[in-house]
Amino acid sequence: MPNALMLLARGAPPARATADASRPGCGAREAAGTLEMLRARQKGMDPALSDLLDDPAVTDVLINGTHAWIDRGGGLVRVDAGIRDEADARHAAIRLASACGARLDDASPIADGTLPGGVRLHAVLPPVSGSGTLISLRVLGTRRLGVADLEACGTLPGAVGMLLRALVVSRANVLVSGATGSGKTTLLSAALSLVPSGERIVCIEEVAEVAPAHPHCVHLVERKPNVEGRGGVTLSDLVRAAMRMRPDRLVLGECRGPEVRDVLTALNTGHDGGWATIHANGARDVPARLAALGALAGMGEGAVAAQASSALDAVLHMRRDAAGRRWVSEVGVLTRARGPLECAVALSASADGCVTTHEAWASLARRVGL
Repeated sequence: MPNALMLLARGAPPARATADASRPGCGAREAAGTLEMLRARQKGMDPALSDLLDDPAVTDVLINGTHAWIDRGGGLVRVDAGIRDEADARHAAIRLASACGARLDDASPIADGTLPGGVRLHAVLPPVSGSGTLISLRVLGTRRLGVADLEACGTLPGAVGMLLRALVVSRANVLVSGATGSGKTTLLSAALSLVPSGERIVCIEEVAEVAPAHPHCVHLVERKPNVEGRGGVTLSDLVRAAMRMRPDRLVLGECRGPEVRDVLTALNTGHDGGWATIHANGARDVPARLAALGALAGMGEGAVAAQASSALDAVLHMRRDAAGRRWVSEVGVLTRARGPLECAVALSASADGCVTTHEAWASLARRVGL
């Protein structure tokens, strides 16, 4: 096995490394085991962890020291990830970070990146983590779900699917809110798949996750500074760059910092049909989140309210319940009729598909032509 690992490190494909390093008389089972190990190592992991990530139902793998859990959509379940002790966990985290091209050591104990195949990594080493090495792996779905798929599984209950189509056709600017794992990126990808093929979509993300079924979608990805603090490219830099790329649709994968100023500016200067996501507990909490992010960019609450109410036509809030069901639970409209920025709920939906319209529905329906 050491010879096979050496050959793999030198660039040999796993099958070639297995064949060249196999000892005389090696049986098929031993060769198959070596090949499986090399393919896993090529992805920065051991076979047990690789098998967990190869399960198409798994969305998350969480490792706390020697303990591991997976989520198949119905909550966390304890599993064996093949990690025997803290040293194993540390080595696994460092290998995974290395496979992402990220640095992870005592001087840089937190790493983020994307593994081959689109698995998103976040790793933390002690003593920053007080309970051993922590590894969080988010599996990005390989199947592209369309709006019809989301309607069929209840993510878009009742008239919400019709509204989503109208938002895209009318070139409304839309903000998708929700908690981590609520399905914001899945909804965003499905919505962008409805964009006419003759339009150019420019996606700006921390890590490339948005994957619409669209022939002309380009991605700009944030780059962290190197160990000398140089070479960083921020989301704000990318928003400004995207505006020079003739975007028909400007998309911000996640609004989480001062880039909110640049996005609101872009959407207020003729770049309609844009989409973005934001973390929030509910549609009514979005104004407070926008104000907090705007403060990071030096914007006052009044400036944020004026920009957001003018730039954004609708808020779609995603919810995930304890049973793992994900759906659009609220649709809101941003307004500042009474001074401060507010989000008036236009439509609400329960997990069982019951949809209720509210006072703000009339203005939203007029905006999108329903």
